[in-house]
Amino acid sequence: MKSILRPSLDWLLVFVPVAVGAHFLAPGRDTFIFFAAAAAIVPLAGWIGRSTEQLACRVGDGLGGLLNATFGNAAELIIGIMALRRGLTGVVKASLTGSILGNVLLVLGASLLVGGLRYRQQTFNRSGARSQATMLLLAAIALIMPAAFHHMGGPRALAVEGRLSLGISFVLLLTYGVSLWFSLHTHRELFTNAREVLACEEPSREPWGLGRAVLVLAVVTALVAWLSEILVGSVEQTARALGMSDVFIGVVVVAIIGNAAEHSTAVTLAWKNRMDLALGIAVGSSVQIALLAAPVLVLLSYGVGPAPMDLVFTLPEVLAVGLAVVITAQIAGDGESNWLEGAQLLAVYLILGIVFYFLPV
Repeated sequence: MKSILRPSLDWLLVFVPVAVGAHFLAPGRDTFIFFAAAAAIVPLAGWIGRSTEQLACRVGDGLGGLLNATFGNAAELIIGIMALRRGLTGVVKASLTGSILGNVLLVLGASLLVGGLRYRQQTFNRSGARSQATMLLLAAIALIMPAAFHHMGGPRALAVEGRLSLGISFVLLLTYGVSLWFSLHTHRELFTNAREVLACEEPSREPWGLGRAVLVLAVVTALVAWLSEILVGSVEQTARALGMSDVFIGVVVVAIIGNAAEHSTAVTLAWKNRMDLALGIAVGSSVQIALLAAPVLVLLSYGVGPAPMDLVFTLPEVLAVGLAVVITAQIAGDGESNWLEGAQLLAVYLILGIVFYFLPV
């Protein structure tokens, strides 16, 4: 009974039938449908992560790490694909930006703050953190350079931006593959696979069989795809009804939806003084978004969308990512953290959120 009454994101599963029912029975109530679908996706994203953890335990370290990397941001990727199908490339780009900002500023900031309030000073692997910070810097370069090319290249730049984005996407995917080899094989001692540790070593978690893990992953992924279609279908109407821009919806609302389960996990780990794992979730998820999800969505846009997506982000998005990477690298570089550094990251996130909110609709 105590486990049932314990606060959990699974309580939000009640919104799955609510969102589906509202979609079919009240198609005109777009704002309600949007937030109901958003609330429903949050716990489902957590179940994708949980089933992937269990699969990783069953198949061993190397393949398990690859599974975690592949499905680590499955919810964001599914939402992005559904938005691409409707031609909402601006929302897709904004959600990618928001995922990066949310992980390195909101998630990491909340983790450092909560952990720092319990422990005067916390430590983590400096070499692993620096490696992740360097990957984040690479991601920032990959976002900044296409935008700079767009603004400085003049009218001729428009003709080649698609090919430019494709070339950069292949480089990012290759770099991500190399980074996996580095972290899972040649220098694995510098990293701790947070998902695998949580699933395989936590005594409170009952191990699943392989069949159950595969079935849960398949069913939940299908539900997330369905609800993402409902969510994306009401994005534009919700933005207009609330007086918000599509960029703000993507950067803040949609990004938080896909990362909520990881947010709670990272903060819990920081409270337990397991900062290597918390840092790995926060920064590692941003690296996955930038080096895996973004280029994959660019490639998929040629098949699933009415028009290809490029990597030319808006100036506010580029500046926000660049500044977030700089302050994250500054904080993560010394291998130590305290609650003030967490508050500083959260302050930066709030400042950027306010700026995106007041952008012209």
